[in-house]
Amino acid sequence: MILPFALWGTSMAAMTPLVSSGGPELVASLRLLPAGILVLITTYFFKRDLRIYKCDMKWFFVFTFVDATCFQLFLTYGLSKTGAGLGSVLIDSQPLLVAVLARAIFGNLINPIGWLGLLFGLGGIIFLGFPQEFLEKWWFMTDTSLTDIQFNIGEAWMLGAALSMAIGTILIKFTCTKSDPVAVTGWHMVIGSFPLLIKYLFTDNSHLLPDWSIYEWGLMSFTSIFGGAVAYGLFFYYANNKEITGFSTLAFLTPVFALLSGGVWLNERLTFLQWIGVGFVLISVFFVSQRKLIWELNNTDSRI
Repeated sequence: MILPFALWGTSMAAMTPLVSSGGPELVASLRLLPAGILVLITTYFFKRDLRIYKCDMKWFFVFTFVDATCFQLFLTYGLSKTGAGLGSVLIDSQPLLVAVLARAIFGNLINPIGWLGLLFGLGGIIFLGFPQEFLEKWWFMTDTSLTDIQFNIGEAWMLGAALSMAIGTILIKFTCTKSDPVAVTGWHMVIGSFPLLIKYLFTDNSHLLPDWSIYEWGLMSFTSIFGGAVAYGLFFYYANNKEITGFSTLAFLTPVFALLSGGVWLNERLTFLQWIGVGFVLISVFFVSQRKLIWELNNTDSRI
């Protein structure tokens, strides 16, 4: 059950060097298109309904643009400015955004444990997203001028990716009123790759494909096939056959694998304050995703 999260985490490290040589648009489209085709082939093989029904079509295109096109574009732009480990942690904050959106749209309750988790998440994002000089000026009142502080736009791209993924999680409920969610996943990956390909061709039309080595094409294949199609396929399989609450907690391992692979393969290193932010975000996601269970256990213990 750990495999899909390991594949997602390691694919972040695999994508990082490709973005700098191939460009964000190309890497994003090559991750989506082959993976979507494989998901659709698998859907057909298992005799699932491939149609997107007319009643779902309007929301399907919105979902495709937000969850596929925007998410992958923001992700690859973020990777070009940050790194696999830090980027994965920032994207892992999307359950916090889902909780807030679900509260606003569906009226889902956020108990005190959930609100505590959101506060941890806000603190973690501050530690991860703001420069160390800014935090030192805020807390220790150093004489550093704000004009001398360099903010990294990569963190903003990653938070944009997390927001796109969170909105996509909400939109899927409107998109699959009749259509098969696995088919929707495959089609939205395929169609969502088209704007990225078009943008790539208009941005850099000097060559159709990058001059990658066999090793780099291997990384791209791993990212698309294993980090895309296989990871999503395993996720849907286990989600339908295992206890979903316990299985979903394994998602916390995604940034762990990204941090490990980014450190080993790419020699990425986080600062002390960023490690504090990593801890805050992981604690936050755990509290928010398990808020109901923790609250019920706490109330049960108090009654005893």
